Amino acid sequence: MTIKATGLAKAIALAATVTASLTGAASAEITLRGASMFDEQHAYTKTLRAFEKQLSENYDGELEFEMHLNGELGDESDFVTFLQQGVAIDYAVMAPANMAVFAPSIPLMDMPFLFRDLDHWNAVLSSDVLKPLEDELYDKADIKVIGYAGGGTRNLVSDGEISNMDELAGHKMRVMGAPIQAKIFSALGAAPSAIAYNEVYNAIQTGVIGGFENEAASIQNLKFYEVAPNVTLTKHTITVRPVVMSGKTFRKLPEDLQQAVLDAGAAAGAYGRELESREDGEKLQQMVDAGQITVTEFEGRDAMLDLVVPVQDAYAEELGATELLSAIRAK
Repeated sequence: MTIKATGLAKAIALAATVTASLTGAASAEITLRGASMFDEQHAYTKTLRAFEKQLSENYDGELEFEMHLNGELGDESDFVTFLQQGVAIDYAVMAPANMAVFAPSIPLMDMPFLFRDLDHWNAVLSSDVLKPLEDELYDKADIKVIGYAGGGTRNLVSDGEISNMDELAGHKMRVMGAPIQAKIFSALGAAPSAIAYNEVYNAIQTGVIGGFENEAASIQNLKFYEVAPNVTLTKHTITVRPVVMSGKTFRKLPEDLQQAVLDAGAAAGAYGRELESREDGEKLQQMVDAGQITVTEFEGRDAMLDLVVPVQDAYAEELGATELLSAIRAK
């Protein structure tokens, strides 16, 4: 995505006016900069605030935090660029698909229909199964995973009702930029396309697409229900949202602060997983109660699973990640 002029100008200004040197002594004040697409009420932002709080408690030196909310610095594709370059943003919560431009294998952790249920999802994220993907992201993108948040269940969100495979056929929908997202939904008969997240509302409103897929928090927070009031419970993804730090930032930190970052990131990720998985159902019900959405079960979901397994297998083989996919499935 092309970075908006205002966001780019602000990012350049921020990079030029950092008030603390990360290479200074441990006793010097260090400023770390975070960014979120959302406001203070969103689980991503709350997770980042938990990271800041835990890090302050873990570290004896002086820390300052700057948080840029509501997409002030662009969208997540912009965040990835800033993190990779080590400017404007030091830490964020990211969707894996948005990091695929630098680390092609990373979207495997967010592949639709990867997790059987919340217990399976939590078991994977509480283990070291995903370490090969973490290593690739660090090596190729210079972005370090310091924890795992997420927990929202993603469903189809559309302007018209979609309740079965026949109605899904030919459905024009937005998917995230990683190719596996489009491959999965193409296998299901839909007509997916990757468009910028901040263009989704208008694209539905103008009829360019008929919907997209997302979790309840984002539907509610950005009022997507105004243009897409139909939610179909495909439950195709339980989100994995890495808490990440710029590798350039991380390496400049004193060693004791590096360890504090890793500990705080792990704790914040666990906090974020519990928070988002709990809030997901609550937020969906809030929108139902407010008359903002209509929720429909998807008929024949088992047929969807049969169709996507060969796509998942082929994708993993293409990435050289067949053993990793097997390890995830076996967890």
